[in-house]
Amino acid sequence: MEFSQNALKVLRRRYLKKDDDGNPIETPEELFRRVADDVARADALYDKNADIKAVSDEFYTIMVNLEFLPNSPTLMNAGRRLQQLSACFVLPVDDSMESIFQAVKDAAIIHKSGGGTGFSFSRLRPKGDIIHSTDGKTSGPISFMSVIDAATDVVTRGGKRRGANMGILRVDHPDITEFITCKEREDHFRNFNISVAVTEEFMNILKNDGDFELINPRTGNPVGRVKAQEIFDTIVEQAWKNGEPGIVFIDRINEMQPTPELGSIESTNPCGEQPLLPYESCNLGSINLAAMVTVEEGRTVIDWDKLQKTTVTAVHFLDNVIDVNTFPLLHIEEIAKGNRKIGLGVMGFADLLVQLGIPYDSEEGFKTAEEVMSFIEEESHKASRILAEKRGSFPNIKKSIHQHPMRNATTTTIAPTGSLSIIANCSSGIEPYYALAYTRKASEEEFLVINPYLEDILKREQIYTSGLMKEIAESGTVQITDIPHRIQQLFKTALEINYESHVKMQAVFQKYTDNAVSKTINLPNSATQDDIKNAFLLAYELGLKGLTVYRDGSREEQVLMTGRKPRTRPDIMAGTTSRFKIGNCGNLYVTVNEDDKGVCEVFVNVGGEGCPSLTEAVGRLISLALRSGIDITAVLSQIRGIKCVGCISDENTIVLSCPEAISRAVERQVNGFVHFNPKSGSRPRPVEICPECNCVMVHKEGCSVCELCGFTQCE
Repeated sequence: MEFSQNALKVLRRRYLKKDDDGNPIETPEELFRRVADDVARADALYDKNADIKAVSDEFYTIMVNLEFLPNSPTLMNAGRRLQQLSACFVLPVDDSMESIFQAVKDAAIIHKSGGGTGFSFSRLRPKGDIIHSTDGKTSGPISFMSVIDAATDVVTRGGKRRGANMGILRVDHPDITEFITCKEREDHFRNFNISVAVTEEFMNILKNDGDFELINPRTGNPVGRVKAQEIFDTIVEQAWKNGEPGIVFIDRINEMQPTPELGSIESTNPCGEQPLLPYESCNLGSINLAAMVTVEEGRTVIDWDKLQKTTVTAVHFLDNVIDVNTFPLLHIEEIAKGNRKIGLGVMGFADLLVQLGIPYDSEEGFKTAEEVMSFIEEESHKASRILAEKRGSFPNIKKSIHQHPMRNATTTTIAPTGSLSIIANCSSGIEPYYALAYTRKASEEEFLVINPYLEDILKREQIYTSGLMKEIAESGTVQITDIPHRIQQLFKTALEINYESHVKMQAVFQKYTDNAVSKTINLPNSATQDDIKNAFLLAYELGLKGLTVYRDGSREEQVLMTGRKPRTRPDIMAGTTSRFKIGNCGNLYVTVNEDDKGVCEVFVNVGGEGCPSLTEAVGRLISLALRSGIDITAVLSQIRGIKCVGCISDENTIVLSCPEAISRAVERQVNGFVHFNPKSGSRPRPVEICPECNCVMVHKEGCSVCELCGFTQCE
């Protein structure tokens, strides 16, 4: 099998065995054989005469052909000393100091082994409530989230990636407003995704614009009333500001959970697609839909036979994982083997649609999603029943909703596939394309990387040119004049698809998924709070179990760089020069110039006792930042308000420092004009930069993901 350069980079960095010096000592093929051999050995537990070699070959084939891949811990750890193969865990947090710090300890063990953890803090008494043993008052659930967040900071998950957590609080908890706003400052709770557990009662009261009771979990008694609309508006406002919190419809999750007699589900894994009981875990895997096609009479169609066989093999594989897994905690092993939950999902859905010639946000697109996922669910249930006949049903089946033999309490989950989709060289999960082209640097050269399906179509249409490709890369879209309308429709990116279509697509997949669906409703920066409010309400109406939204560029930490080479300075530019009197520095002259894309150059000259070289350096760095596509408001926010002691000593001072003067000069020039590209009709998007490879990250499937090296802290 030939792997893409990005796939090889991800495999070498995160998955292949390494020697003491960090050098890979296995090939990708050897990795897949290691995993296949290890997982296949479980067959001997049920059949002493099992042909383990044949089973291993079957598992190896679907992995090496990139038709199916298991979750990252399985690829990393199978057949190795650690042998922890699950990605998803939920830990209980009861209302006692002992339980809280047991959760901290358990989470550290799980993070070290490569897993992510979810918590519900809804059982903890509210801030300021009485502590009878000491006559003191509690600091509340958000303070204990801080403890777990700090512990996560110092634990690297299996030496591969940072730990990730989900924090959930019920909407009727007295501290709900503090929880909703706890990530307003972006340096807070960096190791947590947060979601509000919304109840049916809350949604009904919201619909009728009524008051909602807040309940002290220690006593079960109401402690106050608040307008449901106020809580909902706060959720919407914060989600608009920075993408959090998400929401989970907790009553709906419990109504549909397979083992209600074992207790209530209170939380999910970090990306929200796997609701779990306390101490429960789940192992996941994804079928590459881009590889599930064939050509009939000159047309690309879905290969249903191949999809059926891949589904059966994947269920067999994932069930085996449970038996060869080394669980990090005894409690987890007991309930994992009692319920035997697996989560088979998909990736490459956008690629599948493009190959079929179907736009993502079309009725045919939704119909295709329904056909594919209903087929996978039906075939995975059949496969689980067949395994049950051979191996027995999961032990807790008598406490479940299942009326017939089943090997697994659940079989399907739509999980994030950030790293896996890079290895498989396919689109991520069920997401549409986020970008159609990007620039990759190698040594001193730059290479334009184009979506291969787009490249093929443009060549077939005989409209492919290097200039057109460059324009697509710079604008991030094919919604330009030289592209035929049908191709524009086929290759709409995530930000060009309206929120209704995003939510509807998630709802279609949720309809045929036992667990839940990880997907981000990506919105353009111009999206309003009403858009987000309506997306949440539509998600409830269409039967989703939860929803995550993200308004592009809404997080300050994203405003770093575009990852592209700074644009070239034109020979002629127009601008203005402003003069300022600045304390002991004397007169400061700031020249601000614009090209056709906005402000891109700042020159600074200073007299008196100032530092000409320093102010010149500041101007040069600002110019470089602006020509690299960093949003101008972000640049100004970094230099505005800086004070200088030498400057403020003069009572006639106009501004407080040279940087403050520069920010004022730039503001004068733009006069409310924000960095805008008139050619593409869109603002250059501020982006988050990968801490491992310094390339652009995108926000999807509930997490920031680097599409180049595969870095993510959520998978």
